[in-house]
Amino acid sequence: MPRRRKDAVVALPPGVHRVVSRAREYFYYQQGRGTKFPGERIRLPNNPQSPEFWNAVRQAQGLGGPVATDTMNALADAYEAAWPVLPRKLSEGTKAKYRSSLAIVRRAWGDLPARGLRPSHVQALMDSLAAKPGTANGMLDALRSMSRWAMGPRELLDRDPTLGVVHFEAGEGHKPWSQEQLRCADENFTGTLRRAYVLMRFTGQRISDIVRLSWTDIDEGGFALRQKKTGVRPWCPIFPELEAEMASWERRPGPFLLQDNGRPFSTNQLWKVFDAAREKLPALEGAVPHGLRAVAVIRLRQAGYSIPQISDMIGMSPPMVERYCRHADRKAGGQAVLLALSEGQNKNRTVKH
Repeated sequence: MPRRRKDAVVALPPGVHRVVSRAREYFYYQQGRGTKFPGERIRLPNNPQSPEFWNAVRQAQGLGGPVATDTMNALADAYEAAWPVLPRKLSEGTKAKYRSSLAIVRRAWGDLPARGLRPSHVQALMDSLAAKPGTANGMLDALRSMSRWAMGPRELLDRDPTLGVVHFEAGEGHKPWSQEQLRCADENFTGTLRRAYVLMRFTGQRISDIVRLSWTDIDEGGFALRQKKTGVRPWCPIFPELEAEMASWERRPGPFLLQDNGRPFSTNQLWKVFDAAREKLPALEGAVPHGLRAVAVIRLRQAGYSIPQISDMIGMSPPMVERYCRHADRKAGGQAVLLALSEGQNKNRTVKH
């Protein structure tokens, strides 16, 4: 992982160091600097946000011969290096998502000239990913963000290669747990797994946020925690069902969820605990923790809360709230019509004396 200097505006990779002399800064690459066997000291370009800088770093690291500085790989390197100084900061979750999506771009066109990329090429890549619309849409978002950054004053691109390329239609979102699956969890989950389950079910938060929740995140009867993925800070009411569960939890520093060794859970570690429980309980086949996010949204919708209110409580965009609630709303509307028709028929029915 690249290290971050306190006085730097970009993250420098291992082996790269900065020297300030007479109010000017210079960059060098030296493998093994500070050890008994340092490597050759190689001068780098002065601008760590330029494609030339990162091309020189790659050559100094011995990652192949000369690489054109106008390639898609060089452009992606420069874009990622510029993240710390963007006017609109990217969350760590967005950065990770963009890196993963740009890896697809690199595999497709990494060594090709960036200025030669056209919308027809992007559309062809989108079509090749049609079986995974979420992956395709993520790639398009990352490429579009990079392209807009590269145009204008930076003059790294002349045109937006994503112009006219549209997202695939989004699906219904993660499938909510069925009533049978909820009953199964209510009856079988214990200990830390039960804590995680009730927190997700009644707050609608992601695993990455649940593992960080603690008593200090409570704000006047609700949780106020900045979401790791989006940076949004919702206010999640602590509903009576969750409050009853929390009444037996010990009050101590640190997160609610701890491993047997007393350390906090990571997202992946909690996923493993859930996977192990799912293997033992056939009723949970196909259920994923994110489905509890859908359960929370639908529950609030059926309780009469508006989409903007749910968005504020869960920290989810209104379009995503609508997507999760679409089936439940249609079902409720159809049942209301059926009930009205049934009552009307009973009222008009002729009764014999």
